Amino acid sequence: MFKTVEDVQKLSKENLDVAAKSLSVVSQGLQTLAADAAQFSKTSFEFSTATFEKLIGAKSLDKAVEIHSDYALATYEQFIAQTRKVGDIVTDIAKESYRPFEGMLAKSAGR
Repeated sequence: MFKTVEDVQKLSKENLDVAAKSLSVVSQGLQTLAADAAQFSKTSFEFSTATFEKLIGAKSLDKAVEIHSDYALATYEQFIAQTRKVGDIVTDIAKESYRPFEGMLAKSAGR
């Protein structure tokens, strides 16, 4: 299997390099998720604040109910869109973090 100690060292170095690349991808992906979550929170807060200001200025109960209904629908749609976006980001992280291992697996299958 291994002819020399150098072969083992080379394989170990290659494995560490592949793992480091994969972890780098995961780290970058988590940073993307964190930035996206922060942006979503900021946007949601601003939208909620604006809606609250509209509610305070409502002249009738019908208008207040309309404002609240519009808010509920928009919030639901934003949540669904954000959920899909997070799912896409997580899927990309998984695919990209696996990519460095593909070459290593192909090599070991050829042995």
